[in-house]
Amino acid sequence: MSARFGPVDFYLLGLPGAGLDPAALSALIDLTDTGLVRLLDLIVIAKAEDGELTLVEVEELPNSFEISVEMLGASGLLGHDDITELAAAIPAGASALLVALELVYQRELAARTAESGAVLLGYERIPAPVVNALMDTIIPKLEV
Repeated sequence: MSARFGPVDFYLLGLPGAGLDPAALSALIDLTDTGLVRLLDLIVIAKAEDGELTLVEVEELPNSFEISVEMLGASGLLGHDDITELAAAIPAGASALLVALELVYQRELAARTAESGAVLLGYERIPAPVVNALMDTIIPKLEV
């Protein structure tokens, strides 16, 4: 049995400034080009000073962003509840990019685990900034 999808992570990336710069998407596009992850869905969320949300779908992005609906593996995956819940973390007057990424490199592991009858009982991710800060305190930086 092969799995159609690997695990999916939602990322809410706070954007500098008021607008969306195409450079904010470049690392994401580069990573999807490696085949390690697949971009399933993407939405830009802006929060006004009064807390009102404005959503910009992929098809509404200018051509300069070099991304289209055809590049998405599951457009519409990010639902209203997901958007509302995650948008609570966006400061008033700021914007963020909400993306759903399939972890393609984990698809085989998920399929083989399921085939064996095993079930995932827990999962936790430690964000990279936290890991790096912790490692900086544990492992002294080597002077070159």
